[in-house]
Amino acid sequence: QVRLVESGGGLVQAGGSLRLSCAASGRITLTYVMGWYRQVPGEQRDLVAVIKSGMTTNISDSVKGRFSISRNSHNNAVYLQMNNLKPEDTAVYYCHLDAYIPGIGRRDYWGQGTQVTVSS
Repeated sequence: QVRLVESGGGLVQAGGSLRLSCAASGRITLTYVMGWYRQVPGEQRDLVAVIKSGMTTNISDSVKGRFSISRNSHNNAVYLQMNNLKPEDTAVYYCHLDAYIPGIGRRDYWGQGTQVTVSS
């Protein structure tokens, strides 16, 4: 029943900006953490930024000062604002949800990913 859908990826020149969105649907009683991760083919999936239910955030050192994460008032969507993009930011970006689902319990979910490509 729970589903995550990402959008906003694309091709951008170095120094440009993109805004990623992730919409969560389904019967979600309590959201513990939502966040963004990224992965280059053949490499591990790394944390980019996460935001907790209390709206505290954790940002990767590699993107601090350039990226910011936010969540809407109903905690059903999470956003990643990416500014001053660099070629090394090129990756598939995945939305992640850690939540309590009635009848299921606490578990995590992943979106299908959205490609971000930054050219020199």
